[in-house]
Amino acid sequence: MEALFTNVSWLAVGVSTIISFMLSGLWYSQKMFGVKWGEGVGVKTGGDAKQPVPALVIQFVGTLLFAWVVALAYTNGSIASIVLISITFFFLLIAANLFAEHSVYASVVEGAFIPTMAVIMVVCNMFL
Repeated sequence: MEALFTNVSWLAVGVSTIISFMLSGLWYSQKMFGVKWGEGVGVKTGGDAKQPVPALVIQFVGTLLFAWVVALAYTNGSIASIVLISITFFFLLIAANLFAEHSVYASVVEGAFIPTMAVIMVVCNMFL
């Protein structure tokens, strides 16, 4: 259990979680991929769309856990593990979306955010 906490840069975990979570707001906005993504998953986007608070809370927790895993792998010098984990999440997320009959576009938009977060998390670990 101690290995999960030893030598982790909690500052990098916190900062990368916040940056990634904030970037997701832009990623899924109408300025980037939000309109076509929303159509592909069947959700309303834009100014009058209601924010799904439980989903946002779960997304924040998942982002925090991902940042923690990346920090552990980075601390142990295993960038290859971060790449493998990111690719795994990418494919599992796309598969789940396609099972839910979301569009390929929406699925790839969601999947592509995983390696984007991983890069942010690695950079934060490098500099914090």
